Amino acid sequence: MNLHKLLGTKLSLSTAYHPQTVGLAERMIQTLENMIRRFCAYGLELKDSDGFTHDWCTRIPALELAYEISIHASTGKTPEMLEKGWDPKLPVDTLK
Repeated sequence: MNLHKLLGTKLSLSTAYHPQTVGLAERMIQTLENMIRRFCAYGLELKDSDGFTHDWCTRIPALELAYEISIHASTGKTPEMLEKGWDPKLPVDTLK
């Protein structure tokens, strides 16, 4: 039996680098870009003695986690919940 039939999905082929066909990926990239931009604009990054940030890329895992545990307006769920079926346990959850 075909995997797509089992999952109830449909395979759609498209040309490479065509933003209209990869809209979800483009939207996520835009969101992450905005998160990084805000992160840097608000001075949340560590600055060296020269006043510039040289390690902003080390903060990407924290931004990724923030994205993954944020409830999205379009689905009402977190990406983690949609992908894995549960939300990750965070250190703050042990305080409850």
